[in-house]
Amino acid sequence: MCVLLRYVCSLALTAITSVFSIAGPGFINISLSRSYLADRLVGLLRHGAKCWAPRVPGGSKQCIVDFSSPNIAKEMHVGHLRSTILGETLSCCLEYAGAKVLRLNHVGDWGTQFGMLIEHLNDQPGGSDGASIGDLQAFYKASKKRFDEDAEFKLRAQAAVVRLQAGEGPERDAWRRICDVSRQEFDAIYKRLDVKNLVERGESFYNEFIPARLEELAEKGVSTMSDGAQCVFTPGNQTPLIVRKSDGGFNYASTDLAAIWHRVHKERADWVIYVTDAGQAGHFVQVFATAKTMGWIPEAVRVDHVGFGLVLGDDGKRFRTRSSEVVRLVDLLDEAVTRCAAQLKERNPEWSDAEIQDAAEAMGYGAVKYADLNQNRNTNYTFSFDRMLSLQGNTAVYLLYAHARICSIVRKSGVDEKLLGPEAKDIQLATPEEAALALTIARFPEAVEAVLEELMPNRLTDYLYDLSTKFNDFYTNCPVIGSDEQASRLQLCEATAVVMRQCFTLLGIRPLMRL
Repeated sequence: MCVLLRYVCSLALTAITSVFSIAGPGFINISLSRSYLADRLVGLLRHGAKCWAPRVPGGSKQCIVDFSSPNIAKEMHVGHLRSTILGETLSCCLEYAGAKVLRLNHVGDWGTQFGMLIEHLNDQPGGSDGASIGDLQAFYKASKKRFDEDAEFKLRAQAAVVRLQAGEGPERDAWRRICDVSRQEFDAIYKRLDVKNLVERGESFYNEFIPARLEELAEKGVSTMSDGAQCVFTPGNQTPLIVRKSDGGFNYASTDLAAIWHRVHKERADWVIYVTDAGQAGHFVQVFATAKTMGWIPEAVRVDHVGFGLVLGDDGKRFRTRSSEVVRLVDLLDEAVTRCAAQLKERNPEWSDAEIQDAAEAMGYGAVKYADLNQNRNTNYTFSFDRMLSLQGNTAVYLLYAHARICSIVRKSGVDEKLLGPEAKDIQLATPEEAALALTIARFPEAVEAVLEELMPNRLTDYLYDLSTKFNDFYTNCPVIGSDEQASRLQLCEATAVVMRQCFTLLGIRPLMRL
């Protein structure tokens, strides 16, 4: 404690702190000086938000984030929403902190279901070369129905899988075609969600690495045979991790072990993050434990499973359509944009259709993302368009309007933009509201650090809402345009907008300059 007190006392003698006091046993109050905060904000305006980027926890530089992971021949649905949005935000925060990030999309592109898809495609007019797949969801359902009800078709499908896994041939060509059609559907969704640089590494990619990994497990005595299956018994788990089925086939565990080996030893990652639903937590505990026992994950490498809860409907059950179908992600996004467009038309009747569409897309997609990211990812949340598109409360729509309002203040001032950027000068923090806003702005790096330390994006949304609240307090009590303090307060407005825009960027939301 004496060392700490000496350190804090030394700080008190600098320009950083203004008040230093003991607040009961074990507590020390330190108040940052207003001049220090003002200097920090001037630096932000002159050099941009990048100058405030924190460092990656643990010094990690090569990070892999595994997220989204839809299944080939199935349309993306609301269940893929959380993984995609969470994974992209974590990737953006890691990159902002200086890490090199490889975004991996571990799609389900291998397995027994492809036999039925290939055979169903072969039976269409034109065969596997010329037949139209059409609606992916309908195509999958039709093939599954035949597989469940037609014994002869089931046998053909099972034989097709064997030929597919054996190597090149007609089955492999049909498989590629099905994958390509699915990929086009996925890419259209990713474009709308502004998910970039997502590298597809399906289950098929790791297939060639599985046999050697399973042989290693057996040779080192980490795996044992149980009822004809190759299993790994990990500490604290009564149920084994089955790495090869009794029929000799591979499964998710086989693929995930090969994947973690490849990501560490071939990709040279020193931090690997898996973003999947919370129901897979137990699976990854066993996979990570097995890989560590084998030495595939060295002490210097960090691995994390970022689990998340379910998206629920108003009835408290999984979010589905009235006909109990899984909600397609494309339909959900369309609905958000349509509702925002109607809201914007009412508020801005003078806008052109193109202006309304552009703003509606930014607001609609942003609202869907923010509503998800604003939740504690470990919990379920109830999906509600009314709540997420509200102009009141902690929503993307409210925050986008708040940002646009700040931009409007700056525009109306007519001040040269250079004076709010590279040529920014002294900021005066004379009132409690100005000081409180400046302190909140300065806390931005802490919010990003919290996201990366805890892998909780809602730490950033909480911060963004708090920043907006502090700005409203400031603007209500501190006149800007026409006041004696206009120059200083405009810089405070611009500093708020700079940090808000950086937050929006990390959250994958496109800020709007006017609304």
